[in-house]
Order: sequence, then structure tokens, then C-alpha cells
Amino acid sequence: MGGTGAADARARSIMIAPMAKHTPDHHDAELVLKVYDLRREPVLRESRRAILREFWPKAFGDLEAVLKGDHPLNAPYRQVASYWEMVYSFVRHGIVHPELWLENNGEGLYLFAKVDPFLAQLRQASGPGAFRNAEWVARECPEGRTAYARVQGRVAQLAAARG
Repeated sequence: MGGTGAADARARSIMIAPMAKHTPDHHDAELVLKVYDLRREPVLRESRRAILREFWPKAFGDLEAVLKGDHPLNAPYRQVASYWEMVYSFVRHGIVHPELWLENNGEGLYLFAKVDPFLAQLRQASGPGAFRNAEWVARECPEGRTAYARVQGRVAQLAAARG
């Protein structure tokens, strides 16, 4: 019946979610606090500010420019994207309680909403794993889908206001 090819294996790896934690515990709370503390680190704080305020790609070319090492937003983009990918990997792999985690760590979905329209092109340019954890949270995790819908609307409003 079903094939055993690479495409089938990839589809299964995306669709099979880990066993989510049903109740948050003190370990979840400790990780939330550690992740929050990391966000307060001065370089990461400045990188987050730059990405939230200055990174508004309207076309893939805008995103592609940021991927180049000499672009002023390259280092902030790489730092913020890798930080949120790490944070969202905890949800994707069942390490933390999704609802508690996303109540406290939704900011990364703003970056994902900005790159999402160009995700296929981004993956061609930088690799197939780009934003895979944020994408899983936004599309596969029930709590993430709700949060992402809210964030997408807010990002669209902010983008429209920028002109």
C-alpha cells in the first residue's frame, strides 16, 4: 500500500507529533525563566529589537539581501532566527508543555510570519531545515496555530501601516 520512499518518510516525520506534556511542571517553569533571561542578554535584546522594528521583507529579494553577510541585519537575523528555532524545538520535541510555553514565548512567531510567505524560496537558498520548528509550532501544534493566527493578523496590520 504506502510507499517507503524518502517523501513518505519526510511526510511522516512532519506529521507525527511527539507526546505533548499534559500538565506543566516546575521544569517547564524553570526553562521559561531561563529562556526569558536569555532574551534579556544585551546583544540578543538589540538583535530582537532590530528584527522586530527594521526587518519587513516585502519580497524574497528583501529577505535574500539579509542572508548576505555584509547586510546590517544579517547578524541580528541569524541570532534571532536560531534563538527562536531552539526555543520552539522544545515544544516540537515534547520537552515542555505547549500552552505554557507559547503563552510566554510567542515573539518568535512574529519573525516566522515575516518569512513565511517566502519559506520555500528561503529553504532553497539556505537549506531545507530553515524555520522547521517555528513552522511546526505554527501549523501542527494546536496552541501554536491559535497563537500564529493572531500574530499573522498583527504582522499584516503593522506591515500595512508601514506602507
